[in-house]
Amino acid sequence: MDKVIIANNLSLSYSNDETIINEANFDINSGSFVFITGASGSGKSTLLKSLYGALKPKQGSLVVGGVELNSVRRSKLNFLRRHIGIVFQDYKLVKEWSIVKNIMLPLLINGYVKSVAENQVDKLLKHVRLNHQAEKYPLELSGGEQQRAAMARALAHNPIMILADEPTGNLDDYSANLIWKLLEGANEQLNTTVIVVTHNIPQNLNVEYRHFHIEYGSIHEVD
Repeated sequence: MDKVIIANNLSLSYSNDETIINEANFDINSGSFVFITGASGSGKSTLLKSLYGALKPKQGSLVVGGVELNSVRRSKLNFLRRHIGIVFQDYKLVKEWSIVKNIMLPLLINGYVKSVAENQVDKLLKHVRLNHQAEKYPLELSGGEQQRAAMARALAHNPIMILADEPTGNLDDYSANLIWKLLEGANEQLNTTVIVVTHNIPQNLNVEYRHFHIEYGSIHEVD
């Protein structure tokens, strides 16, 4: 099975600050569902940032989707990001844009014809049960609805990998359950690699997963 992520002696830090992730070695197969846990401040979000090139390795090497991220060119990094869907805890929707426009953005960036993009967005809005909120703006929606819109945006361009940072941390049960079902569906039906940073792994998932835990800068796999 293809390795979508390979980390060798990977160390991460911000500028000259102390090392947050120290000499990590792990790999993740394409199509895997992976949880990353750890205490607050342990480096979970730091690791996730490195996987989409927002933070370069301090030492060691990191290869994501066949792209070496240590010294990647901007054009190559942009190419990689066009194949990744990212779900942030604070949604990061463009407040001045309607929900439709927010979800359509990655499709237009990836060169979809507008009519095709509109059709895809229509399907996604129904999928996340927001078709009745399509023309509203993010701040007119509840937190759960905003995260469902962010989830639809992450899925819009059929990414090879979804990175989700505490995607259900602040959500009501209805929205949280829907987010997990969407992530499950992407993994099982589309073979999308899903990597989720979370404090708590849900008990009712119907998917096989791997579990990495971060503690004192070290990453180890939990059996």
